Amino acid sequence: MHRKLLLTAALAAGTLALALVGCTSKTDDHYEGKVKANPPSSMSPGATAATDGKNLRRVTPRDTGGKRPVTLVTPDGKNPRVVIKTSLGSILVELLPGKAPITVKNFLRYVNDKFYDNTIFHRVMANFMIQGGGFTTDRQKKPTRAPIKNEADNKLSNTRYTLAMARTSAVNSATAQFFINVKNNQRLDHKGPGRQFGYCVFARVVGGKDVVEKIRNTPTRREGSLTHLPEKPVVILQVRRLK
Repeated sequence: MHRKLLLTAALAAGTLALALVGCTSKTDDHYEGKVKANPPSSMSPGATAATDGKNLRRVTPRDTGGKRPVTLVTPDGKNPRVVIKTSLGSILVELLPGKAPITVKNFLRYVNDKFYDNTIFHRVMANFMIQGGGFTTDRQKKPTRAPIKNEADNKLSNTRYTLAMARTSAVNSATAQFFINVKNNQRLDHKGPGRQFGYCVFARVVGGKDVVEKIRNTPTRREGSLTHLPEKPVVILQVRRLK
C-alpha cells in the first residue's frame, strides 16, 4: 500500500484531537501520533480581499524549470507569489520566506520541477482543510525529495486561508504535500517539542478564495485508504511562480 499522509479529527467534550500523520500499513486508515488541541479560536486571519479565481487565469506565470536556482524574493524585494491553477479555478498564493525560508525554498523547488502539475486534492474536509500535492490523477503517490526541517516554531498561525506543510508523525518529515486551512486551526500551531511541535505555515491565499471554497464544498467519498477523496477529481493542473 502507499505511504499515506492522513488527518484525524476526534471531537469529545469540546476538545478536538487532530493529527496530520503518515503511516505505512497494509490496512486502511491507520493513524499515528495524535496532537491534543484546544477549541478553535474565532480569530480570523488578516488577508487581502478575495479575488475572483477566474481573473487569475490571465496572470502570466514564469516557467522556471527544475534547473534554475531558487530565489526567495522577487527582483523588487517582495515576497514571491505562485498561482495554483486547478480544475475549479485559480488560487493566488503569497509565500512567506522571511518566516519559513527552508519550507518556501523546498516548495519552490517542487514548483520549478513542475512536480505539482496534474496532481490532485486528495483529502477534502469541509470543516478543517483541503490537502493535496502528492497524488497523481490516478491516485498514485509521487516520489519526493528528502524531508525538510519543520519550521512550525516561526510564530505563524494556522488561520483560515493559510498554507501549511503536511507531514507524518515525525516532526521533520514534510516533503511535498501541503494543505490549505479552510477555518482557523490554531490547534495545529507550535506549542512545544515532539507531538506538540505543530505544522509549519509558509504561505497564505491572497486571491481566489472563492476557488478554495468550491474545493472545500466538493462532495467526497472513500476509496481505499483515501477517506475524503472528492467524488469528482479536483486536479491541480499546474503551479507556477509569477514574475
